[in-house]
Amino acid sequence: MSLDEIHDIRTPDATPEAVPAEAPKRRGGWAAVRPLLLRMHFYAGLLIAPLLFLAAATGLLYAASWQAEKIIYADELTVARVGESVLPLSAQVEAARGAAPEGKVVSVWPAPDEEATTRVIMERSGLPEGETLTVFVDPYTAEVRGQLATAGDALPLRAWLSEFHSSLQLGEFGRIYSELAASWMWVVALGGLALWIGRRRTRRSQLLLPERGVTGRRRTLSWHGAVGLWAVAGLVVLSATGLTWSKYAGENIGQLQDSLGGATPNVSAQLKSGAGADGADEHAGHTMAPGEEMPPAPPAVDVGIDRAVAAARAAGATEELRVTLPARGKGYVIKEQDKQVPVHLDAVSVDPADGRVMDELRFADYPLLAKMTRFGIDLHMGKTFGLVNQIALAALALAVMFLVFWGYRMWWLRRPTKDLKLSVGRAQPRGAWRRLPVTVLLPLAAVTAVVGWFVPLLGISLVAFLAVDVLLGFVGGRRAAKVA
Repeated sequence: MSLDEIHDIRTPDATPEAVPAEAPKRRGGWAAVRPLLLRMHFYAGLLIAPLLFLAAATGLLYAASWQAEKIIYADELTVARVGESVLPLSAQVEAARGAAPEGKVVSVWPAPDEEATTRVIMERSGLPEGETLTVFVDPYTAEVRGQLATAGDALPLRAWLSEFHSSLQLGEFGRIYSELAASWMWVVALGGLALWIGRRRTRRSQLLLPERGVTGRRRTLSWHGAVGLWAVAGLVVLSATGLTWSKYAGENIGQLQDSLGGATPNVSAQLKSGAGADGADEHAGHTMAPGEEMPPAPPAVDVGIDRAVAAARAAGATEELRVTLPARGKGYVIKEQDKQVPVHLDAVSVDPADGRVMDELRFADYPLLAKMTRFGIDLHMGKTFGLVNQIALAALALAVMFLVFWGYRMWWLRRPTKDLKLSVGRAQPRGAWRRLPVTVLLPLAAVTAVVGWFVPLLGISLVAFLAVDVLLGFVGGRRAAKVA
């Protein structure tokens, strides 16, 4: 929600002679809180709404990219014909190496279904940071179906749109926009919800559905409030999950989660002996300090990816696997990456020397906070419920865009029309906070300070809004005094 009931307030023109010079009376309950919410909702919606609209528009494109990449990259993602038997993973990896000899294989994603290709992920010089080269191999024939630069599981289109959504392709500076939008979205949404529920109405149906038989600003407000009511839960979830990987608030959230014992655990792949299957000694030329232990030596043999995957499957890791090849001092790591409900995210590590399972990690053993974080992020990205999830994200994005449009329209419709000057609707009068009871004002100030510290861009922008508002009030007061 962005600009709703503010537009019910029609502030009359006033002169210093018409305004009594007496202290505002303090009121209790909703009558005291509502004017403050109106003013906050008005300015937050007015100033942050462009960022919300931009985040929604880019998010809509991202939600559509899941299905778009299946069409655009169909040749790479699917096999030409389903065969009778699947070749060993080692043969598929060798085919990928032959197609891209300049790359170093770091992980393999076996084909998740009978029509899909296997992905062989390689590191290669010349690629931007965070990107790898993915070679798509037909698991039945070892035919290379194509090569693409990818970021995680995202192919080029979705990777570009993901970065566009999070930073407008402007790097770290661009991330400020998305964090500002996520920081304010829940404030605007919950404030608008309170205003909409607290509004007087003749029928209960007017709370849930747009009012019929009305026109003008009242009709726009009815659609704004009803759609916002249905969207508010999703908007709060998007705001909270978006903040988890933001630059500033994300660090605070991560520290809080760790302090509460909710950090995401990792399967241990550390080798007791052997520095890795590549046989390289990372400590070559290193002088041992007193008391420093000798690093593990490389293993004599590597059982190979096929035997490692077989061991992981026997240990229960069976759904949509991602195999990370041994690195220095570490063995194979085989993780499930099926994030659709019911999720399959178990992990197993395997010793490359003998194919023994070294460690197992079950998603069921994750701390509750780690599970909630995983579910929240995957919901935000459109993974948890697949196509249904992506449609819901697209619907929320459209809802935000319409809410912003309706908000600005109501602001325009509230403009004074008695003259021909270009003007817009006024905000709730200043001084609403002075009418709050002390028992409400002090806790509200404390909560605002804590939230502003925990979500820094929210706090900084709020202080900036207040400073501008005070300055405008001072200038307006000086002008009124001169007129008087």
